[in-house]
Amino acid sequence: MVDPPLPEQLAKGLVVIRYRAENLRIVPVFGPNALDVSPRLGHIHVTVDDAAWHWADASGEPLIIQDLPPGPHKVWIGLADPTHKILDSKTVDLVVPPRDNTHH
Repeated sequence: MVDPPLPEQLAKGLVVIRYRAENLRIVPVFGPNALDVSPRLGHIHVTVDDAAWHWADASGEPLIIQDLPPGPHKVWIGLADPTHKILDSKTVDLVVPPRDNTHH
């Protein structure tokens, strides 16, 4: 389950996306031996704006992305098992509003 970005943070140019996985614990454990652990373990993969690369996150904390330029963006979140096989995914479409940089 992926929530939309927090609007009050988005207005400041900060993308904060909360997520949670059911029947799977988000932990930094990797490799084929971890497939036999119960409850199931996993992590997320994240891609921004269809980039050719992604990053993995196993913190279980909300995703925080800073300094995206104003305008539309896509954040793809893939739920992965310990061997990086994608089990489920969701794309979040968002718009970073223009910022007034005269006030800090």
